[in-house]
Amino acid sequence: MDDTTIRMMQLAAQGYYCSQIIVQLALEARRQENPALVRAMAGPAYGCGGGLASCGALTGGCCLLALYAAKGQDTDSEAEHFLVMLSTLSDWFEQQVSRKYGGIVCETITGEDGPAAARQRCGTIVADTYAKAMEILVSQGFGPYDVS
Repeated sequence: MDDTTIRMMQLAAQGYYCSQIIVQLALEARRQENPALVRAMAGPAYGCGGGLASCGALTGGCCLLALYAAKGQDTDSEAEHFLVMLSTLSDWFEQQVSRKYGGIVCETITGEDGPAAARQRCGTIVADTYAKAMEILVSQGFGPYDVS
């Protein structure tokens, strides 16, 4: 078990949701703290609360990519391939998760157990999505410590 997996387990045990865990890991890699952002990242959790929207790991992964590559203020511009990065992650997620669970909607993934199943069933999805998002960033010239 690597350090990232251990940290994910710690965050889950502390009550953070999938989308929050992914962004918190990115902030830690950047050596930053942003409690307001982490709090806001609870919004996509469990398919935006009702289980009927996309998995929070996917939306969290997209937000991770945006943290590095999107426009954040008037003087910024987004990375040249930002939308391609998002598409790459979304396509990968669709292939990986749909194959195993039949879709990417939270309720489809967690089944009848809903949020109660999420902590057990979704750990691998969260870890794999975080790793894939970081892989995409590196392929576009970003490092985990890049701060802009």
